[in-house]
Amino acid sequence: MGLLDNMKAKLSPAKDKVSDLARQHGDKVQHGIDKAAKAVDERTKGKYSDKIHAGTDKAKGAMDRLAHKEGPQAGDAATPPRPEGPPPAS
Repeated sequence: MGLLDNMKAKLSPAKDKVSDLARQHGDKVQHGIDKAAKAVDERTKGKYSDKIHAGTDKAKGAMDRLAHKEGPQAGDAATPPRPEGPPPAS
């Protein structure tokens, strides 16, 4: 087992925990992102508004992806491939 496989195995429980927290508290996190963006925008007097909004959108998108990730994806090792052709005769 390589170093990358080792790291993935150790981080998997943490990733699941973060995903669960994102599902439970996603609205609070997004509210915090908006609040932080507004504070930074006010401090910079609107000079970087476009960059702040772009970063906010990316952060919200990442939260959405994290919160809505469900089960194994098609093609993962956990999902067996579907047989091709007609079903076997009984």
